[in-house]
Amino acid sequence: MKTCERFARIKSGYERDITYLRNHSQRSAGTPAAKTSATNARAVKTRMAKALGRHFERCPICG
Repeated sequence: MKTCERFARIKSGYERDITYLRNHSQRSAGTPAAKTSATNARAVKTRMAKALGRHFERCPICG
């Protein structure tokens, strides 16, 4: 699958946020903040999938 630079930029930004939230969740395991971070990481992953899907549909290079 050939993708453009914007696709990669969008994906890397979301992946950076997901990694940060997961690491925070692991560092503070057993706390309410850890559970919130894990939940937020799942939500960000869903938003990433939607954003990349929208991009893929509209981009002449990717789609």
